[in-house]
Amino acid sequence: VQLRASGGGLVQAGGSLTLSCAASGRTFSSYAMGWFRQAPGKEREFVAAISGSGAATYYADSVKGRFTISRDNAKNTVYLQMNSLKPEDTAVYYCAASSYTYNWRVSSVYAYWGQGTLVTVSS
Repeated sequence: VQLRASGGGLVQAGGSLTLSCAASGRTFSSYAMGWFRQAPGKEREFVAAISGSGAATYYADSVKGRFTISRDNAKNTVYLQMNSLKPEDTAVYYCAASSYTYNWRVSSVYAYWGQGTLVTVSS
């Protein structure tokens, strides 16, 4: 599985941005998808995850209520809609694919990673 993230950019605090992650291959729906982020000088952290069917979603407490993860299996794409952005959301955002059926908050269950897209939120 090859993943390509896009949609990052510069946005003011309170603004919105939507990230996309396009996947190659014909088995996209068999993978849970996750978004992680890494801010400068910090470790990579979990942001959100979605099951293969899209029926189940999980969020980090820091983004719950502001971010929405979704997927379109017909387009082999997963999205991260980010609203009410804060300066602390500034990071490189990575999408990832996992064949596991549990522990989607843990980066080690993801075998495939995209290249990352930078989100910068100005105050």
